[in-house]
Amino acid sequence: MSRPRPTHLLSLLLAVATALALTGCGNGTASAGGGGGGDKAAKTIRIAYQAFPSGDLIVKNKGWLEKALPDYAITWTKFDSGASINTAFVAGSIDIAAIGSSPVARGLSAPLNIPYQVAFVLDVAGDNEALVVRNDAGISDVSGLKGKKVATSFASTAHYSLLAALDQAGVAESEVKIVDLEPQDILASWTRGDIDAAYTWLPTLEELKKNGKVLIASRELATAGKPTLDLGVVSTAFVGAHPGAVDAWRKAEAQALDLIAKDPDAAAQAVGAELNLSKEDAKSQLSQGVFLKPADLASPEWLGTPDKVGGLAKNLVSAAQFLKDQQKIDSVPDLATVERAIYNKGLPGVLGF
Repeated sequence: MSRPRPTHLLSLLLAVATALALTGCGNGTASAGGGGGGDKAAKTIRIAYQAFPSGDLIVKNKGWLEKALPDYAITWTKFDSGASINTAFVAGSIDIAAIGSSPVARGLSAPLNIPYQVAFVLDVAGDNEALVVRNDAGISDVSGLKGKKVATSFASTAHYSLLAALDQAGVAESEVKIVDLEPQDILASWTRGDIDAAYTWLPTLEELKKNGKVLIASRELATAGKPTLDLGVVSTAFVGAHPGAVDAWRKAEAQALDLIAKDPDAAAQAVGAELNLSKEDAKSQLSQGVFLKPADLASPEWLGTPDKVGGLAKNLVSAAQFLKDQQKIDSVPDLATVERAIYNKGLPGVLGF
């Protein structure tokens, strides 16, 4: 499928961003505000969330951030993919977001160069993102996708993983018809029989598996050196203006990780309420992701410390290099640039370890 070249991407996004900034409303935007000041109307946190099983949904459902920050007006706006979240950051219409590592790598690269920082790891993709093929397609492995129509959400972790899976199988991207669809549209196209396969995430993934089979999951690609993650990202301007609010948000997200580990039934109840799933289904879907312990976040493997930024920075550079090799971005940021985009200030104290 034809798509805009990377050099055209910034002008495209800026056009959309200008519209968002002017209207301040519509799908994928949040309320205005976010500056300083003493009154609640001026102290606003605009959060972008995605409808996949995670601790982020627990924080939203439980109202923990609202309880921790009663002086702030907090809005939660649902987004369908990381690409639309990057657009909103360019527009200056959100402050905090749950977004995949591949779109973050893209956002930190030219031509976007989005001024945001990674402040949390929500989860590591496991079996909760996967490539599924229709049972009636007669395909048993990734190489069988040549000439087939495969859907994914462009500029998402699923898109990154699809390209990695094709590369691993020796299948050129040009040999597959890849179509850009958001998860709900993937499900509709799948139901109509318009697509042969899809790389997507829960809860849509679970619906596809009812009459499809998994060819490869993100857990396997991680083992092969192409891990993907869901990250908590904060605009650099918001970190500078409201560091205490960012700390409160990180504490709430850490509390959600603890709940997933220590009381999976309560965690599933909250996630199920947000996704309109039964507690049992939500619990099953949560079990397919990989969730870190709060203490792991400051480890050398992940965010690290201000004195020694963790391996997550190298992961994002690697993802950006892969995207450049696939001609999805113009250039790869250097490691020092990405390390400056890791916000790990005060993690041990903030998270209580």
